[in-house]
Amino acid sequence: PRSDCVMAEQLCLSDSTCNATYRILENCALAKTRLLPLDHNSRVRCLNAEFDLRNSSLLHCKCHRRMKRQEHCLRVFWTVHSSVTDGYFNLETSPYENPANEEHWKTDYNKLAALVSGKICSQLAGDATNPCLKETHVCNLSKKCVRLRTDYASICTRGAGSEDVCDQRKCHKGLRNFFEKVPEDFTKRILFCPCQDEFCGERRRKTIVPDCSFQSNTKPNCLGLLDSCLEDHICKSRLADFQQNCQPADTSPDGCSLHNYAACLQAYMGMIGTPMTPNYVSNSSVEVSLWCTCESSGNQKEKCDQILGMFENNKCL
Repeated sequence: PRSDCVMAEQLCLSDSTCNATYRILENCALAKTRLLPLDHNSRVRCLNAEFDLRNSSLLHCKCHRRMKRQEHCLRVFWTVHSSVTDGYFNLETSPYENPANEEHWKTDYNKLAALVSGKICSQLAGDATNPCLKETHVCNLSKKCVRLRTDYASICTRGAGSEDVCDQRKCHKGLRNFFEKVPEDFTKRILFCPCQDEFCGERRRKTIVPDCSFQSNTKPNCLGLLDSCLEDHICKSRLADFQQNCQPADTSPDGCSLHNYAACLQAYMGMIGTPMTPNYVSNSSVEVSLWCTCESSGNQKEKCDQILGMFENNKCL
């Protein structure tokens, strides 16, 4: 298996040649994050340094969404791949390893779901038509699921209804915690539960407490949203993963280049809790969007529409 970037960095730093090359790349990445224009010689030096690492484990290392030192790992990845992000937000290289199928989580979910089905039939007959409510009941039976769900819900609803504005950054962190640490069998079903009526749809739309995590008083421009995403290692990485796994393709019969819908949905979930958090637009459809607008984008309107279109008109989703 490919090494993770934290291990690859340690190996590189213990080798004097690799260490020197890596330090050059760190300076290149730093200039990029500070938006300092590099002169021709500096650009050549950066590209040569990246080329010199072609046989190093650093160039092929990946990260995991559930690893402890995720931000450190992603910083290393983007240091080594800083030239990938040139030009229009084409981040096709995802830093994330495709996760192995974790079967033991599934049995845990199935066991709890069976218990809930029994209870719903006997006590909550009216709720049987609301799959989103059922998934919440299943989550409530899992200690980890209910703890992390309660955590983000309390952070994201703080300040609601009063003059205070909720702390969106903390709310996003709580949401990421939930989607990273709770087995996907629980999180996917809560977020993507199939609804037949608006009551269920409203519950699904409110899964991520949109008043805090998704909406704000005014809609920012989507290009500004993209800029704030690219400055954040986690958001930039999730966006790269989303672009890679949800890439629409007109030439493909299903309109989706990789045909892997599970990977696309997982990448979509990864965007929740970042500055580019998406959500359902209403309680009567499964359409999703970003909370931003392309009005007053001037001559960058096409680029802006492209960003919004990745969520609004994406056939893979």
